[in-house]
Amino acid sequence: MASVTLRIQSPPLNNDVVSLPRNHFPIVTFKTTFFGSSLTANGKPLSLPKTFRTQPVITSSSSSTHTFDVVIIGAGIIGLTIARQFLIGSDLSVAVVDKDVPCSGATGAGQGYLWMVHKEPESDTWDLTMRSYQLWQMFAEKVRAQGLDPLQELGWKRTGSLLVGRTAKEAATLKKKVKRLSEAGLRAEYLTSDALRLKEPELEVGKDGGAAFLPDDCQLDAQRAVAFIQKANRHFSTKGRYAEFFHDPVTGLLRSDSSSEVEGVRTFKNTLYSKKAVIVAAGCWSGSLVHDLFRESDILLNVPVKPRKGHLVVLENFSSFRLDHGLMEMGYVDHLHDALDRKSSHSVKVEEGQTLSVSMTATMDTMGNLVLGSSRQFTGYSTKVDESIINHIWKRAGEFFPKLKELPLEDFTLDRKVRIGLRPYMPDGKPVIGPVPGLMNVIIATGHEGGGLSMALGTAEMVADMVLGNPGIVDVAAFALQGRCC
Repeated sequence: MASVTLRIQSPPLNNDVVSLPRNHFPIVTFKTTFFGSSLTANGKPLSLPKTFRTQPVITSSSSSTHTFDVVIIGAGIIGLTIARQFLIGSDLSVAVVDKDVPCSGATGAGQGYLWMVHKEPESDTWDLTMRSYQLWQMFAEKVRAQGLDPLQELGWKRTGSLLVGRTAKEAATLKKKVKRLSEAGLRAEYLTSDALRLKEPELEVGKDGGAAFLPDDCQLDAQRAVAFIQKANRHFSTKGRYAEFFHDPVTGLLRSDSSSEVEGVRTFKNTLYSKKAVIVAAGCWSGSLVHDLFRESDILLNVPVKPRKGHLVVLENFSSFRLDHGLMEMGYVDHLHDALDRKSSHSVKVEEGQTLSVSMTATMDTMGNLVLGSSRQFTGYSTKVDESIINHIWKRAGEFFPKLKELPLEDFTLDRKVRIGLRPYMPDGKPVIGPVPGLMNVIIATGHEGGGLSMALGTAEMVADMVLGNPGIVDVAAFALQGRCC
């Protein structure tokens, strides 16, 4: 397939704005055609960075009316990167509306990894993830080219990632995985138990274990990255092309009397007209939001996205041992696709009708904090901390890091934080990216589960292509809403 190059004249960019030319990327084609979370420390909510406490670009003490080309519902990583894509790739004006503030949902509660080691070539999401992976790499390089430090601006680190197994069977599976990843164009190698010990001396997988190693995988600090993107977006406000409406939940849609199109949205404080598109990127709330907004219309729509709760444990200034790479056990891949009623070897029954999946993940962030995870369970929209789950995570980590067994979790009471996030889960494991059937100017972008950060830039590119009428680099048919809802 030939390269597709956009020839759209964009306004001059501020030094803080990163533009990613498409023709600088390898071409990726498809073979087939967040929200609601809390960050707590010792059971108390964590304060958000000052960046996210600033007032919206537009504020109003009374109800007011505004008109934009595109209105985006949701200020998570998906919504903000979609806004960014329109701002740098067109001359359209954009409004972002949210019932809260950026990074208050699943994005801010995540681990921040941009890894391909646990992805599967030929899967439905592979090309979207690969495209986003390339875009994030170029994003960091553009930041550096502007004289900025990606580590400081984004929390960007090229740590490499390790997918580890502890049995001969898992080792054999990992060897095959390395072969497939290499054939797909990624640098990948298999590490024996002895070679792995040289990479991570504190990690113990046994003599039969091993790991798949991708040296180019990266991680970032989601809150820093979101703050950087938001700051860049705000430069366009001086041109009248960007506005934010936070703490302002959407309450209804504005429908045209002469056609079936949606003309905009009504919020608690404002009326926002949209000349081109309304985009719903509200994470796990997208399904219920769409249901409520179309309740009184002639369109019957059920987007089956639902919240999947996760816990992460953060140990501040952790110096008990050194961790140089991002780590994940093979069980994570199984749990990623586990359905509500499916069991696995690392599942724990926590309540009647509920199964908790806990998989070891471990990263060291830019502040020297050890971040351990992760859990998955369906508990509705609850973001309450469950201490029993924290104990499960700690116990699971101790099975891979013997030194942690010597350290009682109670010793970290004062230096421990817990992140709770609600991942937007779709039963078939694929995000929903596409127009609402019968309403081509309403687009949904949700259902990325735990991969919203890693798939954000590719998703933003796809959504912008739909609205701008560009042929695009990727085929979005595999993610269409049609046939996946009723």
